[in-house]
Amino acid sequence: MAGLPALPGQPVLVLQGGGSLGSYQAGVFSGLDQAGYCPQAVAGISIGAINGALIAGNPPERRRERLMTFWERITGSPTLSWLHSDGKAGDVAEGLRHQWAAAATAMMGAPGFFRPRWPWMPGWWPGQIALYETDALKDTLLELVDWDLLNSGTVRLAVGAVNVETGNFKYFCSTQQRLDVRHVMASGALPPGLPPVEIDGQYWWDGGLVSNTPLDHVLDHDDDEDLAIFQVDLFPARGARPTTLAEVEERAADIRFSSRTRFTTDAQARLNGPREAWARLAAKLPPELRDSAEARLLDRLARGRRALVAQLVYRDQPWQGAAKGREFSRATMQTHWRHGEADVAAMLARGGWAALPAGPGVWSFDATAQG
Repeated sequence: MAGLPALPGQPVLVLQGGGSLGSYQAGVFSGLDQAGYCPQAVAGISIGAINGALIAGNPPERRRERLMTFWERITGSPTLSWLHSDGKAGDVAEGLRHQWAAAATAMMGAPGFFRPRWPWMPGWWPGQIALYETDALKDTLLELVDWDLLNSGTVRLAVGAVNVETGNFKYFCSTQQRLDVRHVMASGALPPGLPPVEIDGQYWWDGGLVSNTPLDHVLDHDDDEDLAIFQVDLFPARGARPTTLAEVEERAADIRFSSRTRFTTDAQARLNGPREAWARLAAKLPPELRDSAEARLLDRLARGRRALVAQLVYRDQPWQGAAKGREFSRATMQTHWRHGEADVAAMLARGGWAALPAGPGVWSFDATAQG
């Protein structure tokens, strides 16, 4: 894809949680990788943390291959192997296939990822705090991720998790400490399905319980350089008014898990005016005030850099429902992956960031909006 324009800043990949929808993220990365837009930093929550580890923990020439190996492994259940689809069966037939696959995943788990705890009697077995166990995920990540490379700083990685006992949210960052498989698994330990992960005597759950989008972390910690952020959202903020209980469940999940994105981008947009006002005022200050501690503090808060956020939003298929994040069939995974690649191609063709303001601030656009 020669001739593509240079990015308007350091490329950063921001990955939400969303279970099996994470194969769309892998497709987005594949499209960016083929275009030569490889991220220098990745921030992820839940499945986004897993995809992020596979990216940061492999050399450039192996990242797409490792992502595909992971997604083919966890969608390779023999129980689901006969559920082929060419996408031409119609929405009703595809919906039935999708529901059956989600139910089968719930009963049998996903190979290389999670499997039911036996005896499987939710809420009845003494001491049971999760429906599934994730030893297989640990083995998969230890095999597919080079942890020395991940911690080398070649691609910076941050993953979010929440402390089970204190309720405090924390980002584990490869620039601040050495990350290992526990940190990535903790970020994806969504209760009550998956068990908490112990790290140095403390137990951690999925960061999506507090914030499903790590955009705020990126904006708070990359102070100096201009940024070109590719934010991959797995739950659309906009959607049709539901007319059935199943649609209500799906729509409520979309709103809940996409809300942090809107909160962060809206809050940053409201600060763009004050940032510009401070820049104009600072230019008029005499040297003794311009060099004061107060002025330096306002400089830091105003963040004179430019951050452009291209939001790649997964758009639901007509046949999907509330179980879309829990359906691990190969056919659906491949559909998600293809759509991720196609959305990147469409975004690059439009060049949406060219129309954004040239000055400092945080500016965002929906890169997958129709029209």
